[in-house]
Amino acid sequence: MVILISVIEIIIGFVLLIKGADFFVDGASSIAVKLGAPQLVIGLTIVALGTSAPEAAVSISAAVDGNNGISIGNVIGSNIMNVLVILGVTSVITTLTVKAATVKVDIPVMIGATLLMLLWGVIGGTLNKVTGIVFLLGLATYIGYLIWYAKTTDASDEGEGIKDLKLWMIPLFILGGLGAIVLGSKLAVMGASNLAKVFGVSDRLIGLTIVALGTSLPELITSITAARKGNADIAIGNIVGSNIFNILFILGMTSVLIDLPFRARGANFLIDGIIALIVAVLLLVLVFREKKLGRGEGILMLLGYAAYFTYLLLFQ
Repeated sequence: MVILISVIEIIIGFVLLIKGADFFVDGASSIAVKLGAPQLVIGLTIVALGTSAPEAAVSISAAVDGNNGISIGNVIGSNIMNVLVILGVTSVITTLTVKAATVKVDIPVMIGATLLMLLWGVIGGTLNKVTGIVFLLGLATYIGYLIWYAKTTDASDEGEGIKDLKLWMIPLFILGGLGAIVLGSKLAVMGASNLAKVFGVSDRLIGLTIVALGTSLPELITSITAARKGNADIAIGNIVGSNIFNILFILGMTSVLIDLPFRARGANFLIDGIIALIVAVLLLVLVFREKKLGRGEGILMLLGYAAYFTYLLLFQ
């Protein structure tokens, strides 16, 4: 009975997280449109933050409840899954082209953020308030670059699909979206924690797998939809941007609020952090020369995740 209730809590939680993020993004984007912000800037900032909202809500909620394994595991697991599974599946469906700026700037920034997280966690053992401030300053710098890029690049297609709601609807969308995100995160963390206790597995494993999959659903849906609509070139950019926000924004915000043990008994993320770094570098290697991901690369990435998942099951 406990298992059934936990699964229902997780499913309802994920649904609320995803739909809440959609409503919040629509509301926040509408404010930006009415203030005259360029659509590309909205797409690269508010929408990116919105797709990371499920991870943020779950990580902060888990940290406050003392489930640090879920908090950090959710971010690292999502980043690994985003590249190996989401880009893997999408590139099997259709060839993904990569913009030069993504190869030259965004992927290296993702690698740098992952390396910084890993080194800080290994050397200090804990992500603390100083970590959070450094991460958030890094995020502010990256957003500054995105705004500069938007002003100097003709890429209006990246802002397409942004809704312009009626004024009276905006607060309903924003407040309703935030409410759904908060409630969804509570349910998802509660259900995941209970499952971990029932099956005798660690919060780390649950965070790296079940929770990571659920909070990565917005990226999966966005990437596959973009590929099916012929906008495959933005799929990699969305994933890379999400991974950067996951580390700098989510771990930044969470570690400002509460210390996150990176190398603790039952929640040691050393190997997972190294794998996340290897995955980030692998993506750069795969797209560096031809600036695209095809079916062969997609199958390779999916096999890579299968190997990682096997490792998790054997050495949780």
